[in-house]
Parts: sequence; C-alpha cells; structure tokens
Amino acid sequence: MKDRNFLDTVMEFEQQLELLQQQYNDLKKYVAHMVEEHQAIQTENLHLRRRLEELMGEEENPTQDETTNTGKVSLLDIGEGYDNLARLYQEGFHVCHVHFGSSRKGEDCLFCLSFLNKQNG
Repeated sequence: MKDRNFLDTVMEFEQQLELLQQQYNDLKKYVAHMVEEHQAIQTENLHLRRRLEELMGEEENPTQDETTNTGKVSLLDIGEGYDNLARLYQEGFHVCHVHFGSSRKGEDCLFCLSFLNKQNG
C-alpha cells in the first residue's frame, strides 16, 4: 500500500512539474513579445525624435550648407542599418554575434534582443 501511495505522489509531482514548465514557457514567450514590442516602440521613438530635430533644424536654418546635410545623412544611415538588422530579426534570422545569419526557427533569441536593445540605446 505504501508503494502505491508513493507512486501516486510521484505521478502527481510530475504533473505539477509539467504544468510549471508550461507556465514558464508561456511567461518566456510573453516576455520575449514584450521585449520585441518595447524595442519597436524605442526604434519608432528614436526615428520620431530624429525627424523632429531635423524639422526643428530646418525651421531655424532654412539655408543649410552641404556639411550639415552630410552630417544628417550619416545619422540616418546608422538608423537604416539598425532598421535592417531589426527587419532581419523580424524575418526570422539571428542578428547576434553568436548565431548571426542562421534561422531562428520561430524562437526568440535573448542574445539578438539584447544586441538590438544596445544598438538603440
């Protein structure tokens, strides 16, 4: 009788572990989604700030010389490179140094998300 009770306890414990594992996976997916959403909002915010600065600069200085214009283009080029990496990540490829260019197979990569977050900051 003791063995049967012990076996039932072990099976119940296994079910609880499986439930906890599922909850952990759901939480991990939610956190990854929130990080991606946060990253997208930060990127959009950065672009809006740059555009606002550009527009405010045009109001103050309607006649710009080429050196100022070249400086703005280089800032935009940096944003374009970041956008390309973010687009590649959204298309399902790694952009981190660990697995660069390989397929993510639908799973989020914390290395990539961390890298994209550093690039934006």
